[in-house]
Formats: sequence, C-alpha cells, structure tokens
Amino acid sequence: MRVLITGGNGFIGRKLAMALLHTGAVPVDHGPPRPIERMTLFDSVPSEDLPPDPRVEVVTGDITDRSAVERVAAQADLVWHLAAVVSAGAEADFDLGYRVNVDGTRGLLDALRATGRRPRVVFASSLAVYGGEMPEVITDGFHATPQSSYGTQKAIGELLTADYSRKGFIDGRSLRLPTIVVRPGRPNKAASTFASSIIREPLAGEEAVCPVAPETAIYILSPRRVVEALLRAMTLPESAWGMHRTLQLAGITVTVGAMVEALARVAGEAVTDRIRWQPDPAIERIVETWPVRAEARRARSMGFTDDGSFEAILQAHIEDELGGRRA
Repeated sequence: MRVLITGGNGFIGRKLAMALLHTGAVPVDHGPPRPIERMTLFDSVPSEDLPPDPRVEVVTGDITDRSAVERVAAQADLVWHLAAVVSAGAEADFDLGYRVNVDGTRGLLDALRATGRRPRVVFASSLAVYGGEMPEVITDGFHATPQSSYGTQKAIGELLTADYSRKGFIDGRSLRLPTIVVRPGRPNKAASTFASSIIREPLAGEEAVCPVAPETAIYILSPRRVVEALLRAMTLPESAWGMHRTLQLAGITVTVGAMVEALARVAGEAVTDRIRWQPDPAIERIVETWPVRAEARRARSMGFTDDGSFEAILQAHIEDELGGRRA
C-alpha cells in the first residue's frame, strides 16, 4: 500500500504517520493488514519529529500547485487529506482560504481521478459546517448551514468528495471533526486554539489567555481519538458508508470553565492561576456559531468513540506530550 498524507507536518498528520509506521500495515475492508510500502508526507513546511524510516518520503510543496500534487498523488492508494487553512485564517484572508481549502482540494481530487485507480480518500472536515439556527443537539440528518468562510469551504470539500465518489473516481469519506483538545505545539490561527492553550501552556509553566467566557460550551475530542477515527474511516469497507459519505464524529460537550476546573483537580490551582481571562469579541463571534452537542448516532454505530470525560483527555495529553510530567 502507498499512503499519502497532505498536511503531513501538522500535528494530526504527524501523529497519524507515527501510528501507521508503528503498525506498518492497514487492514482495509476488514481484511488482513496490508503492508505500507511507501508513505508520502506532503506539506507546505518540512516535516519534523519523525524518526528516519526508508518507507517515508517527505515532500515540501503547496497544495495549490497542480504539478506538485499530481506527482505525490500518482501512486497513492490511501489518502488522508488534512491540509487546510484553519478557521480564523480562512476568515481573515478570504482568497487564501478558498484557494487552499477549495481549489487545493479540487486539485487533489482531480490528480487522484487522473490515476484511474480509484484510490481511497479520507477528507478532514469540521463541525464548522453547521451554523445559524441550530437545534440543541445536532442529529445526523441536520443540514449544513455554515456561517463562516472556513465552514463553507469544508462543506464544499465534503460535496466534492461525495461527488467524485459517486462518479467512481475515488472512494471517499469525510469526517466532521469536533474541536481537537489538547493540541501540542504552539498556538495557531484557528479560532479554537484557545481551547488547547488554556491547558497546554499552564501545564508547561506558561501563561495563557482565554478569549471566551467560562460558560462557553464546546464539543471536543482528543488527538488520540481523532487519529483512531481517521484510521477507522479508512479501513471500513465502502458498504459501511453507502451513499452517505460524510460522518459527524462523536465527541463530548464541556464548558471552558469546567475544563479549567478539571485542570485544577488534576494539576492544582497554581497551574490554573496561569490563565488570564481576556474577552476577544472576534473569537467569541466565531465560537458562538459552533454547535455544542451532536448525537453522532451513526458514528457510534460504526464503531467511532469519544473520550468519555475531560479528565481522560487531560490525562492523555499528560501521558502523550509531557511524558507524565507537568510543571
């Protein structure tokens, strides 16, 4: 099997790559695991923190560069499309968001179509596709009504993935990801970056700013569960998806205040004292458009799971990123 991960230098791309290299094979369609012969990590910045491995090819390039995308897509059997301009970045730069998130996705799908081999594709979408007047709990059949450029771009990506699958060009499946907490590394331009910063930085002995009120509720999933979901989405047979190629993942709902309280219980109030509450109306407006609860009945029936509690998410971050230690 030949694997392509776009956005391979993002934290989820790296974690996914490490998981694949660890197992060394992918059990497609409930069959026996098929060995990974080659893994291409494609990103606009060089990949880091990966151990040397003869199976890994790191390619630095732009997802909007058709010739570069055609080269990395030419032999791919399994494709995880993670490359994107994040939410606040797409809202701030309209043209960049559409160029990367829509034109880049279309270019990748066209390159895969040109191979004639119908590769399998997992597209990372977002709960930002919802918006406007929403029910208290998002059901699987609730329509996409994005209220941001990023959400619109992700909805377009879902439709492209479904239509290219309908035409037989690819075997695609899209996952609507909850807010991912706790992201390692440094803050980025995503509107949701604070949800990780208020945990990650205090645990590392640094101050963090929270731009939303404590009562703000968010729908979240840990990096562990997201990687598991990306793998599961790829391995399930096409019959498990049918004509419904998009899936809202299961997550948990928690308020920002409850997250901070859980952090105090796990790490102590000296850690949570490093959080400064500083409202940012621009971030608040974006966050207010997101749904806070999703039924995800179909995802659960297909074997996708959530973390169960925020304490479990905290513990996973401490184990996976801090080696069990905290400042």
